Amino acid sequence: MSKSFKVGIIGAGNMGSGIAQKMAQEGLDVTLVDVTDQQVERGIGSIRKTLAEGVERGIFSEDQVKAILNRLHGTSSYEALKDADLVVEAVFEDVQVKGAVFQKLDSICDEKTIFATNTSSLFVKELATFTKRPDRVIGMHYFYHPAKNRLVEIIPHQETSQETIETTLLIGKLHNKTCIVVKDSPGFAVNRYFVPFLNESVHLLQDGVANIATIDAAAKQGFDIGMGPFELMNVTGIPIAEHSCTYLAKEISEFYAPSELLQKQTEMKEDWDLRGDIDESKFEAINRHLYATVFGVAGAQVDEGVASIEDTDRGAKIGLKWKFGPFELINKVGVKEALEMVTQLNSKRSSFHVPTILQEHALKDQSFAFNYIDMETKNGIAYITINRPEAMNALNPVVVEQLEKAFNEAEENPDVKGIAIQGAGKAFVAGADIKFFIDCIESNQIEKNVEFTRKGHQLFRRMETSDKMTIAVLDGLSLGGGSELALSCQAIVATAQGSLAFPESGLGIYPGLGGMLRLNKHVGKELSKYFVLTGKPLTAAAAKDLGIVTALTEMENLETTIEMVLAQGKREKYATREIPTTYNEMVDGFSDENVERMINGERPHQVSEAFADKVMKILGFKAQTAMKTINDLIDQQTEMTIDEGIELELSYLVKTFETEEAHIGLKASMNGERPVFKKAEV
Repeated sequence: MSKSFKVGIIGAGNMGSGIAQKMAQEGLDVTLVDVTDQQVERGIGSIRKTLAEGVERGIFSEDQVKAILNRLHGTSSYEALKDADLVVEAVFEDVQVKGAVFQKLDSICDEKTIFATNTSSLFVKELATFTKRPDRVIGMHYFYHPAKNRLVEIIPHQETSQETIETTLLIGKLHNKTCIVVKDSPGFAVNRYFVPFLNESVHLLQDGVANIATIDAAAKQGFDIGMGPFELMNVTGIPIAEHSCTYLAKEISEFYAPSELLQKQTEMKEDWDLRGDIDESKFEAINRHLYATVFGVAGAQVDEGVASIEDTDRGAKIGLKWKFGPFELINKVGVKEALEMVTQLNSKRSSFHVPTILQEHALKDQSFAFNYIDMETKNGIAYITINRPEAMNALNPVVVEQLEKAFNEAEENPDVKGIAIQGAGKAFVAGADIKFFIDCIESNQIEKNVEFTRKGHQLFRRMETSDKMTIAVLDGLSLGGGSELALSCQAIVATAQGSLAFPESGLGIYPGLGGMLRLNKHVGKELSKYFVLTGKPLTAAAAKDLGIVTALTEMENLETTIEMVLAQGKREKYATREIPTTYNEMVDGFSDENVERMINGERPHQVSEAFADKVMKILGFKAQTAMKTINDLIDQQTEMTIDEGIELELSYLVKTFETEEAHIGLKASMNGERPVFKKAEV
């Protein structure tokens, strides 16, 4: 991880210490500042406790914790932040308190330093007035717990420079955050609809529609969430909900004002009593009201340009852990029915408005379509971003179709000399969308999977043979189809966070988009069998040693490195290369004879006991039929051209996805479980 950025955090409370922890975990040099040394030590103590729990759960090793803490520095002196690149304030939610922090920092920090506020409600533009550098003031709204929750809202105000936005986004990515850029407006994107969701739940209680237990149970069912609104308020703080409602009402409309019962509960300083009988007959009325609330507010913020429909949904799914975002829920309910719900609420509450975007879609009876591909051109390079971080950029027919459209546009643009393909968030591409595969199997429409795979092959082959250099930007993990996409490009630029892996043998299927074929052309069939059958990840550094990755670089130098690779011109992708001797045991262990033995449950010969033990344990969790298929395909593809190998892969699809193994493996993976396959009969 890059050490070139120095970051400061002001405020060592729960949010500040959590932000500092996450940054240090991901390799950034962090200075945590608070008013007194005791407060700082308390914050660092909280971090130590969280990390110790991580060691107990096997998330971190003792050495990793030591390294994390070595990157974390605590002090009560603002002077320690003089040369920081970014300072994030996470102090009390009050404009004067936050403004005073920025004023003090402004007199100390270098001209380059960016000031970010973790405010959840205040205008960023107002806080910028406390400084003489409004162009370098921005919002970074983290969500609790910041060491675990991946979402950050990035909020530029009108005077924030583009350089500040880009640097902030880069630092966000460096500490593994999924960032959405939203307008400087009340509630930003997520709290704008989440706070009314909580408040309207209290209105339902106040109006006698149902008791707390029923409202919570109905919301959990209707929104497919783990905690209902009242339980959530108990966890996050009832006063915070009341304060947020008051602020939104002041800035937007009376609709957002806290209900009388919410005000009363805040004054009592007591949690909600979650006990009570659940009346399922009330579920429909409850969810119609809550749906109307969320649909109306989400639509309004899109009308106002606060956030796109994609980022509105992304905020709910990543930041709030909702299964569906507001616009996905609208599609699920139906746009006409959604409009009816919103209109009914508007008739009761005049300060609640019906959004134009929902009216327009309902008039056409047109579901909302989501854009998952972004493209921008810089210095003659078209950067195509697969922007579906909530699903780790997984490929499905819609994503592939949009990717092809962007690729066509880049190829046809005479100003574009090279095409770089990258993923948003922490992953490059985490394979194909497993839900799509399962739907094909369970609806007895496997031919749809064949069609999807054929189209993917055609696009990937075009990328491999394009007159314009195609470069995969491997700055996060890739799995299955994502690794196959990277391998189909003419070059790969990677960071230390990049990796390739093929988990398909543990899912009862095989890599179906040319991964085995292209890996075989790079490193030979023995190593291909090792990586595909075991599913072991191939780090970016290892892939560079094997001649698969073209260049390794730091994340902040990606664009410079991509430009350098393009300037160097195309290379012979599958040129003969010498395999490092460190791979000798893998090559020997996955000879034709040994692979046959291991598939049949026998130990490999001519390898160390430790290697044999490790590999046999791994393969013991794999699907036997899938392993046989992988072995057979790699053997046959060894002597084939790329195009011949593609046709061979396609010919195996139907019979593979018709197996019980495929259904068991994919279904278990979808549910976050390890599949259990039938043992081989020897």
